[in-house]
Amino acid sequence: MIKVEHIGIAVKDLATSVPMYERLLDTLCYKRETVSGEGVETAFFQQGDTKIELLEDLRGDGVIKRFIEKKGEGIHHIAFQTVDIRAEMARLTAAGFRVLDPEPRIGADNKWVCFLHPKETGGVLIELCQDRD
Repeated sequence: MIKVEHIGIAVKDLATSVPMYERLLDTLCYKRETVSGEGVETAFFQQGDTKIELLEDLRGDGVIKRFIEKKGEGIHHIAFQTVDIRAEMARLTAAGFRVLDPEPRIGADNKWVCFLHPKETGGVLIELCQDRD
């Protein structure tokens, strides 16, 4: 893992949350993207080297909706940039972590992504990501 690539925050409504984060971070949202496979709409902010990703559920019954119902709005995951996501998945599996995705899948911001089960990471959902060149 190279660095923290972004912090994902589950929100009920991007229409409300985007302007609030623009005021909070004193920067504009630089990108919005629908990730159909995940059933979410995302909005990205950048401060220095770190990105913030807001996630809104589009399906009405997706993982973001269920997360908010259980825990409320807030930090959903921390994403780490990798050079070789498959090698990192193999390393983490061998180290005893449960990788939730058998293969990397297409995520937001032109990335390959996969997730680790939070039961093995101290309750934190970890995302691995790699640029899709």
